[in-house]
Amino acid sequence: MLRRLSFLVLYVSVVWGCSHKDSAKEKKIFHYNQSEGLSSLDPAFARNQANMWAVNQLYNGLVELDDKLNVVHCLAESWSVSSDGKTYTFKLRKGVKFHDSAIFPNGKGREVQARDFVYSFKRLIDPSIASTGAWVFNDKVIRDEAGNIADTCFKAVDNYTLKIYLNQSFPSFIQMLTMQYCYVIPHEGVEKYDKEFRNHPVGTGPFVFKLWEEGSTLIMLKNTNYWRKDEKGGQLPYLDAVQISFLTDKNMAFVTFLKKKIDFISGIDESSKEQILDPYGNIRKDFASQYKVEKILYLNTEYIGFQLDKTKYPDGNHPFLNKKVRQAMSYAINRSELVAYIRNNLGIPGTSGMTPYPLPSYNSKEVKGYDFDPEKALALLKEAGYPSGRGMPTIELYTTADYREISEFLQKAWSKIGLKVTIQVNQASTFREMVDNGRVNFFRGSWIGDYPDAENYMSLFYSKNLSPAGPNKTHFVNSDFDQLYDRAQLEHNLRKRYKMYQQMDQIVMNECPVIVLYYDEIVRLMQNKVKGLDVNPMNSLNLERVDFVEPKNTKKEE
Repeated sequence: MLRRLSFLVLYVSVVWGCSHKDSAKEKKIFHYNQSEGLSSLDPAFARNQANMWAVNQLYNGLVELDDKLNVVHCLAESWSVSSDGKTYTFKLRKGVKFHDSAIFPNGKGREVQARDFVYSFKRLIDPSIASTGAWVFNDKVIRDEAGNIADTCFKAVDNYTLKIYLNQSFPSFIQMLTMQYCYVIPHEGVEKYDKEFRNHPVGTGPFVFKLWEEGSTLIMLKNTNYWRKDEKGGQLPYLDAVQISFLTDKNMAFVTFLKKKIDFISGIDESSKEQILDPYGNIRKDFASQYKVEKILYLNTEYIGFQLDKTKYPDGNHPFLNKKVRQAMSYAINRSELVAYIRNNLGIPGTSGMTPYPLPSYNSKEVKGYDFDPEKALALLKEAGYPSGRGMPTIELYTTADYREISEFLQKAWSKIGLKVTIQVNQASTFREMVDNGRVNFFRGSWIGDYPDAENYMSLFYSKNLSPAGPNKTHFVNSDFDQLYDRAQLEHNLRKRYKMYQQMDQIVMNECPVIVLYYDEIVRLMQNKVKGLDVNPMNSLNLERVDFVEPKNTKKEE
């Protein structure tokens, strides 16, 4: 495999069309591995990390997030919101062009205009496209008298002015527009390639698509006409090319990184964890002396979910429908030990709500979750009619292979209060299908934020979001929660809205449709020569400012 990667480095220079005086060694080629499969380079299908990271290099949107998760300008040089919160007006930058492509006359990219965003957004909600991102607009933009999405919900006032009309205020809408789903595309690309636009992408981003051998490699070249410059007026991006490999074996990817054949890895495998972290979760000094290592808070809450829909049980009854049973199982878990011993202190024990630690509305004083209290767990089981677990059926916990060790830790914790738990390991795709369709009643879950607002996490418990159509996989229904959720969408005062989020989160903790395990952290590894690869709790990847600076007095490996 290492020989294969070395060959691809040389191959970049061939497909590039470099002159014979140039060589791949003189070019700045950034290599990273994506263990998760890449399925599309179309923003309309940017549903997982692999797709989002690749799409992020090829396209731009109206707005984007900075490293502190603030919404800042991108292709929109300014925006405003009407006093009722229903109308968003964007003023576009002039002179931004799509990549040069055969879809345009003479192969030269044309200027991006407001009508391109109208096209891109309408395509996103077109049922025939079946975009996984249609939800961004479906329940928010205005509808006609028949209840259908109005044709005028997106309007190009002129070439550089775009308006979006919502049916009601939605304060986190501007944050949602930073998602890759909302990136702009040219209609000519879809008209020429139709569904094959997925592997013939044309955007406005810092890199231009060159080659995709599915399951093997993806190559993107520097966009020499990129619209953005650095603070000194220098042309971005600094890199000449990006090459993505697709090693599914994370341990193999780590070994490849150690061989300096990969410049960047996000996340570490269980097998390599102890080489990087000591038992206390600190970066080992010997490793940090050779590589750049960053450990950052991550917008990901790991949890265990209960199915609360009575119709999903044969007789309409089950111990899980008793709140005290759910609470007992939550009190039985020592989250500090889980994080310390199973994850080498990578993560923060989840003793507050679903809202993860990095979000500004997180407040452990206002939202009380579950500490380790086995005596209280036993007392609650007794109150529920299952003293020391007697009378409880065997519980099946559904999960995937990546979480077997955590599942075994939980299995042991629950056995100490008399509960018998078996672990059912499934492939990721099968597991997701079963959970989404309510075919399992106890499951391991995680929620990675789509955008940096607690509303995204609270949407998991809103009664109108029941799965499989929505993210409410536990089928939790609570009228007090729903009322707060609806009110929060009309509240523009951040402090008041955060208070509502906290009240919602406390309802979730009290009713216990989920057991929060921990708030995640992620480790990112880089070669020492990598400069300018900023990080944020969204774990996004933006390569437009990345550069290579060879460390002094180091010897390059052959």
